[in-house]
Amino acid sequence: MKLERYELKAEDSLMVFEFVSNGPKGRIPKLVKFSETNLKGLYNLAFGDKNLDTGDLNDLSISNNGDSEKVLATVVAAIYAFTDYYPNSFVYAIGSTKARTRLYRMGITKYLNDVTKDFHIYGLCHDEWENFEKEIEYDAFLVQRKKRNFTL
Repeated sequence: MKLERYELKAEDSLMVFEFVSNGPKGRIPKLVKFSETNLKGLYNLAFGDKNLDTGDLNDLSISNNGDSEKVLATVVAAIYAFTDYYPNSFVYAIGSTKARTRLYRMGITKYLNDVTKDFHIYGLCHDEWENFEKEIEYDAFLVQRKKRNFTL
């Protein structure tokens, strides 16, 4: 997937990534955070604007900075980096609102052929995980990096 994205900066454990959205509303700092859940190897993905006063993540803010595809491509780049470092991990994602969950589904659908080359993608529907399919309204998403075969 060769989409334009922002430059990411990560802390050493690759659990927190930062980047800056740049658009008509100015420069807006963003955070991507991975948090281990109570299930070993399962990480929650949180994404949103960075509060410059507290350093906290605000996943309810609406930036509308005209760069949503570039922002989502940057979040995907963070998932690639995270799963390179933690190759056996599962990453759980859900939008902070129903509209955001729908936006994530639309992004996955748009690039499904590209991302399924590298990831197993699942959707949560009626409290059951299933292989992601287009046109199904999911409540959450789960991804795992596919094992890579190296040849010399």
